[in-house]
Amino acid sequence: MAEQTAAPAKRSLGGKLLIAAPYLWLLIFFLAPFLIVFKISLSQVAIAIPPYIPTFDFAEGWQSFRENLSELSFENYVWLTEDALYWKSYVSSVMIAAISTVLTLLIGYPIAYGMARSPKSWRPTLLMLVILPFWTSFLIRVYAWIGILKNEGLLNQFLMTLGLIDQPLVILNTNIAVYIGIVYSYLPFLVLPLYASLERLDGSLLEAAEDLGSPPWKAFWQITVPLSLPGVIAGCFLVFIPAVGEFVIPDLLGGSDTLMIGKTLWVEFFNNRDWPVSSAVAVILLLILVIPIVLFQNQQQKMSEKDG
Repeated sequence: MAEQTAAPAKRSLGGKLLIAAPYLWLLIFFLAPFLIVFKISLSQVAIAIPPYIPTFDFAEGWQSFRENLSELSFENYVWLTEDALYWKSYVSSVMIAAISTVLTLLIGYPIAYGMARSPKSWRPTLLMLVILPFWTSFLIRVYAWIGILKNEGLLNQFLMTLGLIDQPLVILNTNIAVYIGIVYSYLPFLVLPLYASLERLDGSLLEAAEDLGSPPWKAFWQITVPLSLPGVIAGCFLVFIPAVGEFVIPDLLGGSDTLMIGKTLWVEFFNNRDWPVSSAVAVILLLILVIPIVLFQNQQQKMSEKDG
């Protein structure tokens, strides 16, 4: 009897540890680094190592800790609101990421739909082709687009050979090149979750719609699209979130007019060595990304509770 009582207790302890593991992971690798960055954002720049003050040393005692704590301020956040460069960088980043996400969805949905409707024997091969770019370095793939998009690149040579253009198109070092780079790089992140939703779609619903006289296009918009929305939303988040803070693509493919917060953050951190301002930029960027996700999750939870 005692053994039977101990077994549930062990299972209960194991279950608690299993639940605590992801929270511990988030505490160590997300919350703790975020608090460090947030503390630096409240500091002031200094010619020192590290290049900011104050720095906390708990060995100096509680009084020193309180004095250092009183030196923290939100001056860097006020500075970000006063300098047009930063808020323009945020707005431009969100717009470029949003447009890129829409373009990725327009290209990725037909691909995912075609994969889901293809014969089952073909699907593993098609999935491998979608994942295949990940086998090559992200940086190398972006550099490859330079060779394709530059004035004497493969694209212009191909179009001029066909006689479609007389002069090379200026694509590299423009926002168009940035859109191309983001769509190409993040397309698999949208296709994979969308394919998972479409692949689980019950085909009998479409057959029932056809039996009731619904045209294929109407059945697609009334059945397929609504049921695939979870995959659409997940894929759009997977594209939009990293695209907002993207640095490599706008730095290599974009021009001087391409304004994104990732490039601004790089300049502040590595060129200007202004760690407090760059930390404030990073904190605001994180809030821009996290707050909509939290609001969306709360809305989804309320809708699920209402439906239940």
